Amino acid sequence: MLVIRQSDCIDCGICEPECPVEAIVPDSHPRAAMWVDHNQKFSETWPNITDHREPPTDADEFKTIPNKYPKFFSPLPGD
Repeated sequence: MLVIRQSDCIDCGICEPECPVEAIVPDSHPRAAMWVDHNQKFSETWPNITDHREPPTDADEFKTIPNKYPKFFSPLPGD
């Protein structure tokens, strides 16, 4: 899972079509309401990712699982 630091976002929208599971929506979207505080909190403590990385090997398996949060969420940053 990635989070977006709202203060760094310039609302260009380029991240939305790049998200392979269509999880990114504008913060004005009704589906985004619960994620605004979540993004703010974790974007302050998780490290910035500045290089391209390959998706996890099991990423495709998780694409079709509904309601992944909070079942699979960890407040600890990944590698």
